[in-house]
Amino acid sequence: MITEQEFHRIVVYVKQKYGIDLNGKQILVNGRMENYLLRNGYSGYDEYMTKVEKNPKGEEARNLINVLTTNHTYFMREFEHMDFMRKVVLPQIKAKEAGKRDVRIWSAASSTGEEPYTIAMVLKDFFGLDHKMWDTRVLATDLSTKVLEQAQRGKYLKEQIDPLPEGWKRRFFKRVNELEYQVTPELKQELIFRQFNLMNPFPFRKKFHVVFMRNVMIYFDEKTKRELVQKVYDVLEPGGYFFIGTTETIDRNSTPFQIIQPSIFRK
Repeated sequence: MITEQEFHRIVVYVKQKYGIDLNGKQILVNGRMENYLLRNGYSGYDEYMTKVEKNPKGEEARNLINVLTTNHTYFMREFEHMDFMRKVVLPQIKAKEAGKRDVRIWSAASSTGEEPYTIAMVLKDFFGLDHKMWDTRVLATDLSTKVLEQAQRGKYLKEQIDPLPEGWKRRFFKRVNELEYQVTPELKQELIFRQFNLMNPFPFRKKFHVVFMRNVMIYFDEKTKRELVQKVYDVLEPGGYFFIGTTETIDRNSTPFQIIQPSIFRK
């Protein structure tokens, strides 16, 4: 069982490096880490953390995040956001960007890929035959390299893609075998995958029309959350949209965003 001291060491490191607040999550940390340490032959938490701290860019530091962050996501999750995007957001972007034909959308906690692939399907659907004339590639980033690799593979179980409309399944997925389906190359080329830590400065040259950052702020304390929301505000185009998880909240008094719906904000 993890000791107070060992737990504190992990909490401090993860908060400093990634902004993630693990306070009060001792059982979760122990549950996730214990097996990992045993499987990889560590004598205990201290030996492991010494290795992580010595090389914060190394493989073990990456593994720490892969093991600790939950990545529970699925196709069509909070689909009301996609609906809102199709009916409200994309017609506005199409009118505004008719000259440049450049749509910039960032899926900032892309996990195993369900969210950015769904966004790409909505875009293809919306633009229809005009799609080829627009640059609609979606930037998909995550802190965890493990889930990004999974997203890049684009392989999903039959029950994972079941919630999708039949037309989308036929158009954007190829059956591999009884159990698995593969995203088509046509859809995959619509995504740009990158590993990214939201605590780092945002390096983007162009501003986004839409940022999705759903179900990630649950990991952050209020101060970190406020700073992050401000950073998102700064990288959005005027009139740009920001989507968060339907169970998440932003402090209305401290945000410059206009609130459209409880989880949809506009600059």
